Amino acid sequence: MIQIKIKNISSHPLPDYATEYSSGMDICAFIDQDIVIQPMQRVLVPTGLFIELPPSYEAQIRPRSGLAIKNGITVLNTPGTIDADYRGEIKVILINLSESEYIIHDGDRIAQMVIQKVDRAIWNEVEQISDTERGDGGFGHTGK
Repeated sequence: MIQIKIKNISSHPLPDYATEYSSGMDICAFIDQDIVIQPMQRVLVPTGLFIELPPSYEAQIRPRSGLAIKNGITVLNTPGTIDADYRGEIKVILINLSESEYIIHDGDRIAQMVIQKVDRAIWNEVEQISDTERGDGGFGHTGK
């Protein structure tokens, strides 16, 4: 477990895990008035949450599966990344992929947040990389 500093200016509870083995914590909309999302429209939804992640960690903002399957509402830049040095309010970019408008109310669970360890890469530039059986096959090359 890792301890993370969080500031909550909303009237909603802190993000929490729904079950013992949940990976993500639900986060809620913190809005003064309802937001109506028209089909194919994207909106930026504030949460009232500010976090201080330790170095080598990120928070990922991911869609809620129920919103996606039932209403066509998803996180546009999924997963959205919150870097360890970001100190602004967490806001979620939602898009409505359905054919009907969708209304977000204050306190609605709009996304989930996953805390993830991140390693930093150091590039080692070479003239050639090793070959594998797969090689450069990608984008459905196996036909399955």
